[in-house]
This record gives sequence, structure tokens and C-alpha cells, in this order.
Amino acid sequence: MDYVIIIVVAFGASMLTFFSGFGLGTLLTPAFLLFFPLPIAISLTAAVHFLNNSFKFALIGKHVDKKTLLGFGIPAIIGVFPGVYLLTFLDNIDAILSYSLFSNDYTISWLGVIMGLLMIFFALNEFSKIKPTKPTGVVLAGGGFLSGFFGGLSGHQGALRSSFLIRLNLTKEAFVATGVAISLFVDITRIPMYYSSWMSELDSSQWMLVVLALVPAFIGAYFGKKWLKKTSILFVRRTVGWMLIIFGILLIGGILS
Repeated sequence: MDYVIIIVVAFGASMLTFFSGFGLGTLLTPAFLLFFPLPIAISLTAAVHFLNNSFKFALIGKHVDKKTLLGFGIPAIIGVFPGVYLLTFLDNIDAILSYSLFSNDYTISWLGVIMGLLMIFFALNEFSKIKPTKPTGVVLAGGGFLSGFFGGLSGHQGALRSSFLIRLNLTKEAFVATGVAISLFVDITRIPMYYSSWMSELDSSQWMLVVLALVPAFIGAYFGKKWLKKTSILFVRRTVGWMLIIFGILLIGGILS
């Protein structure tokens, strides 16, 4: 049943993220949490995220807005480093507390609390009706840095990135393609750092879960491209937003860890 969950989540999240600009990492990380501790789940999600984005870039990369890619993407790369450093630090400090519930033991960790709060924050941001003005170059660069920082820390780069890019009056195709390209920048930067800290000791059977997630993710991306012009971004974002809140609460409570 756990493997079925990964297949379904990978397919659905990959298709959703084609429209919204985020969602694959958000939804796939909790699925990997069924099998691995949080830092490894983030790392393996990053591997699927990178390969899936490479496939999406091949499908739609010709629509990238190069000016936005550089103005947002380079600061995002810089932001990855402190984000991964903070993830490593939080993974090595003592838990906040442990408790038992219905004969099961749970641990509330600093990393889980921070990630849970981030998920809820980005969800509330999606539900907000405030419409900020178009970001300036400096604000866009700052958004890129923050997107890269959260990408390194928890993998949640897409929600913040989309909240900036959606206000640049890009075409739908350019919005999707540029977001994918920026995400690739971040993935290429963070994965070697994850590998040196957590991924290098995984065995072949554990890596098979990445392959298991990758195939349906590719299929989801293919259909996402097909349905790009037929789907409401608002519906997708609201759905992902509610799932962010649910998983955020579970992480804060130590149910997922």
C-alpha cells in the first residue's frame, strides 16, 4: 500500500506542479517520510524533483524568459547554501520532546516544527487575497534568494518562487518554463550537498523508491503539458494549500518525522 501511495502522489503532484509552479516536492516528501527520516526524505525528493524538472524542461524549455531566469535564478543558487547548512544543523540537535499516543511513540523535532510552520505559511499565502504590486529587480532578487534558501532547507522553493513570478505578466508557458529552469538551478546546487550528508549511504533497494516515483512523475508531467491550457490554477493551488496545512500540522506534532 505504501508503494501505491508513492506512485499515486508522484503522478498527481507532477501533473499539478505543471500548472501551479510548485507541488511535487511538497507532496512527495511526506510520501517518502513513510520510509525514511526527514532529511533523507527531502534528499530523495530532490532527486526525483531534478529528474522530473529535466523532463519538463525538455517539453517546454523553449518558452523560458531569460531575463527573469538570471535575475531570480542566480540569487536562488546563492540562497541554497545557508538553507542546506541550517538543515544540517537542525538535524543534529536534540528533539523538543517525545510522547506516546495510542501505543505509538512520536518525537517533536526542531526540523519538523520549522518545516511544518513553513508548509502552513505557504498554504496561507496561497489562500491570501492580497495582491502585491509587481516586484522590482531588487525585490525579485531577494525573492530568488529566499526561494533558494527554503529550497535548500526543506525543498519548498516553488511556492515562494511562484508568488513572485506570477506577477511578472509572463505568458502561462513562460511562467511554467521559467519556473522549471530556476528550479533546476536550485536542484543542481543542493543535491550534491544532500548526497555528501545523507544520500551516499543508501542502498540499491532504497534508491528503487526513487525510480518507482520517477516513472509516474514523468507520465504526470506529460499529461500536465497536455492539459496546461484547460486547468484552473486557482483550483490547483487551493488543493495543494490544504494539503500543505494537513502535512504541516502532522510534522509539527511529530506524527511525521
